[in-house]
Amino acid sequence: MSASTALRLRPFAMPAVLAPAGLVLGGVPGFLLAFVAALLAIDRLLDLADGRPAGAEAAFGRARRRRAAPLAYLADDRGWAATCARRRLGVQAVAIATIVGTSDPHKAELFDRSFRPPDWSRGRWTSMYAAAARGLSLPPISVYRVGTEHFVRDGHHRVSVARALGADAVDAVVVELVQPSERIVSVAHSTAS
Repeated sequence: MSASTALRLRPFAMPAVLAPAGLVLGGVPGFLLAFVAALLAIDRLLDLADGRPAGAEAAFGRARRRRAAPLAYLADDRGWAATCARRRLGVQAVAIATIVGTSDPHKAELFDRSFRPPDWSRGRWTSMYAAAARGLSLPPISVYRVGTEHFVRDGHHRVSVARALGADAVDAVVVELVQPSERIVSVAHSTAS
């Protein structure tokens, strides 16, 4: 038996011992022992299903192993982004492929360009993954829109989980940042009318 097979079967060691012991013991105590073994086996099988904690741990490991270049950073506290006009667009579905960065300098260092998570967030990430895989809706993220791209203000882990689950889009509270060149064009169009 290979080491990987042994690791996969390890959660079933207790049910494998209890079930035959219950049959040998017989009677009501034996029945109860075999019943407990069956419940443990079912519980272990559910843990192995994708979207359960074991599936979330495996997904975290896959995402974590492939870290790449740092996440793009949009400084919203200085430069044009700090002083530009803003349009609040409300909650919208935002394509995952258009989420390219963050407005949080700390998160720009922790997450990579594909929003792969940092090691310290394993517990939080796997909990979100398990909830999303079970179909529970997570709160919308919060983003800045710059042209056709989006920068996360809040919800980095939710973006990471959505990417790991293969989602095409995520709900987001969108605030559009109007770049200076866009503002000039907008003013020119409004005076011409």
